[in-house]
Amino acid sequence: MTYWLIKTEPDVWSWDDQVKNKVTFWDGVRNYQASNNLKAMKVGDLAFFYHTGDERRIMGIVEIIKPYYPDPSDPAGRFGMVDVQAIRSFNHPITLKEIKENPLLQHLSLVRQSRLSVMPIDEKSWNLLLNIGNNT
Repeated sequence: MTYWLIKTEPDVWSWDDQVKNKVTFWDGVRNYQASNNLKAMKVGDLAFFYHTGDERRIMGIVEIIKPYYPDPSDPAGRFGMVDVQAIRSFNHPITLKEIKENPLLQHLSLVRQSRLSVMPIDEKSWNLLLNIGNNT
């Protein structure tokens, strides 16, 4: 299994929207590095669901339930999307500030490449973030 983090603007698609609808497609990604990360996703992989904008926090976890396929919103046909399903909310959404203050998480793309919208998360960091989100 591989772990990921996917970002969304909460005024466009929020964690509450995701929980209410349970399943959605993750479309609109137009950055090649982020698109390559979508292509690498497999059914059963898990991803942190991250609110950008003023909130900047991990809200919960989604599961990849459909692998990469063409994004119909891309008229050029270069980009694709995956389908995700809400798994669970965090007891304590994890802020970007908390992540940046943790020396064990400084290597994450979330800290180093703040504009990247889809990124891998290593297993050690995934487990650390799970503990923070579920126990704080």
